[in-house]
Amino acid sequence: MQPRNMSMSGVVDLAAVKAAQEAKAKAEQARAEAARQGGGPGAVSPSDLVIDVDEAGFERDVLQRSTEVPVVIDFWAEWCEPCKQLSPVLEQLVVEYNGRLLLAKIDVDANQMLMQQFGVQGIPAVFAVVAGQALPLFQGAAGKEQIQQTLDQLVQVAEQRFGLTGLTVDPDARPGVAPEPAAVPAGPYDALLEAAVHALDAGDFGGAVQAYKNVLSDDPGNSEAKLGLAQAELLQRVQNLDPQRTRKEAAEKPGDAQAQIAAADLDLVGGHVEDAFGRLIDTVRRTAGDERDAVRLRLLELFEVVGADDPRVSAARRALSRALF
Repeated sequence: MQPRNMSMSGVVDLAAVKAAQEAKAKAEQARAEAARQGGGPGAVSPSDLVIDVDEAGFERDVLQRSTEVPVVIDFWAEWCEPCKQLSPVLEQLVVEYNGRLLLAKIDVDANQMLMQQFGVQGIPAVFAVVAGQALPLFQGAAGKEQIQQTLDQLVQVAEQRFGLTGLTVDPDARPGVAPEPAAVPAGPYDALLEAAVHALDAGDFGGAVQAYKNVLSDDPGNSEAKLGLAQAELLQRVQNLDPQRTRKEAAEKPGDAQAQIAAADLDLVGGHVEDAFGRLIDTVRRTAGDERDAVRLRLLELFEVVGADDPRVSAARRALSRALF
């Protein structure tokens, strides 16, 4: 079985975006707490990048370590022939990432509870834990190139979304001695980003929008603020919409740009990503001038909410280009 095509920088629903923001904050708090308790930068040996994990050590070896480095989990068993093909590839790749990933190997026969908690239906199965958040990667054997593409994406998301820069690897370090978590200096926008998350929790979407805009006014390239702003603005737009009336108007007026834009917002909030994109692309085909431009701009905003790496965004971009030209 080939790896499932997944986007970790995008989301299927908006709750996942907020969960990622909260996980990032928790990871930063954990690193700051370790620093206050005297933990400093440390180094691991290459052999420490691949570890065997059981139920008793899962919290320490996976959940706690995932605040420092993305932890890839390899569910395997001795009797599983595809596992014997996949595991060496994973081990080799993780070592090649030189501290940007950690590999935790879990024997499902000895750790049935962990297998059930992750919802593993068959092995080999590969997951990741980033800042305490579990992500399914793929199931079944896969080629090295495909696995590397998935791990590249995982590393990118861990750095950009959660601020995880990984471990320091020293070939001369003593194997088996885990380093203390390294302290990560708090960024200048942490307070504003945290305030935005709290505003979202409280339903103060206007406050969240302003907090994200304050970050972007000083740091226009801040990826977390751009994603959060797109989410907050979407929630702000739909909070006073009457879903039944909005959808009725969209059904009765297929060429009305504003009616279709409002319905597309509802589609996305409901998790119907492809419906939202398809609706707006169809409207681009039916409209012209300022109306068409308004639809195009809203579609680009919804791309920001879902994430540029999501395959549905890539497909919709191609469809938009065909509709425009």
